Amino acid sequence: MYSDFVDFVRELYQSEDFIPLHGPLFSGNEKQYVCDAIDTTFVSSVSEYVDQFERKLCEFTGAKHAVSVMNGTAAIHLALHALGVGASDEVITQPLTFVATCNAIVYTGAQPVFVDVDRDTMGLSPDQLDSFLQSNAEMKDDVAFNKITGKRIAACLPMHTFGHPVRIREIVRICDHWNIPVIEDAAESIGSTYQNQHCGTFTTLGVMSFNGNKIITTGGGGALLTDNEALAKKLKFLSTTAKTPHAWKYRHDELGFNYRMPGLNAALGCAQMEQLPNKIKDKRLIAQAYAEFTASKSYDFVCELDECHANYWLNTLILKDETEREAFLQYTNQQGVMTRPAWDPMHFHERFSNSTDIAFPVAEELYRRAVNIPSSSRV
Repeated sequence: MYSDFVDFVRELYQSEDFIPLHGPLFSGNEKQYVCDAIDTTFVSSVSEYVDQFERKLCEFTGAKHAVSVMNGTAAIHLALHALGVGASDEVITQPLTFVATCNAIVYTGAQPVFVDVDRDTMGLSPDQLDSFLQSNAEMKDDVAFNKITGKRIAACLPMHTFGHPVRIREIVRICDHWNIPVIEDAAESIGSTYQNQHCGTFTTLGVMSFNGNKIITTGGGGALLTDNEALAKKLKFLSTTAKTPHAWKYRHDELGFNYRMPGLNAALGCAQMEQLPNKIKDKRLIAQAYAEFTASKSYDFVCELDECHANYWLNTLILKDETEREAFLQYTNQQGVMTRPAWDPMHFHERFSNSTDIAFPVAEELYRRAVNIPSSSRV
């Protein structure tokens, strides 16, 4: 029944072997730069490659400052901590997200509170966010509190799902009205723009991930983007164990984190950044091929919005229902073409199930019907 899809994917990738969902591609200076980093002996965070990688991120995204860290989860945790999120606080986020988003919130002692997503972006819905705040929030001394729980609403954490930008300007406008800081989870969206501005640069802090399954990888890695110089210095300080600069003494005046990106990882990232523009072009060609293929089929392919330029990190099909989704997943994976369902919505997890008593029909519909399909770059 789904043989036409499998045949198309094999033709697209010119392979009869196993086709992964999203594999890394090393076709540039990766080995040269990593070996050079080894030769310098500066393989940890004190490495010119770390500085170079951060500069390249700024040049590509338009952010004034970038702070590289060990992974995207650490980046989210550090962002929340730097903005003062802590115990007895709440952080608004979306139920359709990777678990790391909510884990990082819990690391601070805060609790995630969920707001449903939009069907076309698969990310946090501004309309649902506005409705939630109008019904549940109140201001006390210019601070937003949940009038049901009595807890401070300390931040809002929307994610650009699978590389498709959310309506971030609307989210920021709503949160500004309530004086709620917004942290962009741009872990999946390097190369994606909304209204000609790069994702992760619309708010005080944006976070990125460079895991092995991302468009570019540092093996494991992440980064924080900001235009605030003082905040960037603070983030670098906190991510390097909050060690006060001194020629030989070890002084740590506040709680810090060992979240540094090693030079070896940054060297790999520098080589990957050199190839990023071509990878984005290729991934958009892959998405275009999927869109043309599915136009005459029963598959519903998720396309970017008019005001967006998506990186199509993971291409997504929306199937008829959960039964068809399961049949599709079983057949394609048996044929050696890797496909995956969307994540289990966070409120399905026992530890987050008490975060809210609101329904999330769109997130649950996407969970039942959405599948990610092979999306690796070919160049």
